[in-house]
Amino acid sequence: MSDESSWVMKALSDDDPNCIRTVEALEEYIERIGFIPLFRCAIPGFSVEEHTAASGWWSDDPTRDPWIWRQILAERGNVAYGKFFEKKAGFISRAWLPDFVNLRRDGYDYDARWEDELASYRSKKIMDLFAEEQADRELFSYEIRQLAGFGKNGEKNFEGEITNLQMQTYLCVRDFRRKRNKRGEEYGWGTAVYCKPEHIWGYDYVTSRYRTAPEESARRILCRVKECYPEAKDKDIHKVLGIVKRIQ
Repeated sequence: MSDESSWVMKALSDDDPNCIRTVEALEEYIERIGFIPLFRCAIPGFSVEEHTAASGWWSDDPTRDPWIWRQILAERGNVAYGKFFEKKAGFISRAWLPDFVNLRRDGYDYDARWEDELASYRSKKIMDLFAEEQADRELFSYEIRQLAGFGKNGEKNFEGEITNLQMQTYLCVRDFRRKRNKRGEEYGWGTAVYCKPEHIWGYDYVTSRYRTAPEESARRILCRVKECYPEAKDKDIHKVLGIVKRIQ
């Protein structure tokens, strides 16, 4: 959040009995629901924000701060974290990840998408850093920027490209780590570290829904949202989940 002072939280009070109070409870909730944005969206109740206490956010207390919990969960690797919902952050459980991969990738591994001229050359420069011979690579965002040739006098729109690759599920956030100086000492704030989902959960599992039509994954995701949030409008579900083209 670049401007926390202007953000009005739609969260719960500390004494609300429905409040998620620990990172373990949040992880269990994500695994039970299947997937959820970090902050509120067009679907009422469909966010971590709306199930946690407002007083905990940005408190820097790992026992109660959902902003820190996202870092803990990314590092644990039991759920996927990244910009998966309208180019905004959120979580996808391991159980539901193959359906999102099938839907968002449209059955394409990245190399096949590039060969069919469906990917930008800027995204190709990023994904080349995670090519087959380096598939287990984990890179800081600033390392990706430098190695792929973005920045001053280089390629533009790094944030847009890295976000699109997360939306397409080719990359996710593996961790948030602090930089180290020459003496090996950590300093500064934690910085996002990216990797391919296949690095965490394995290629066969991540792509296991490729054998079904992307439309079927779209229907499964749509039905799951309607099951958990029956008052949600179809147009809002389509928009937030990125499935509109698949169910028209």
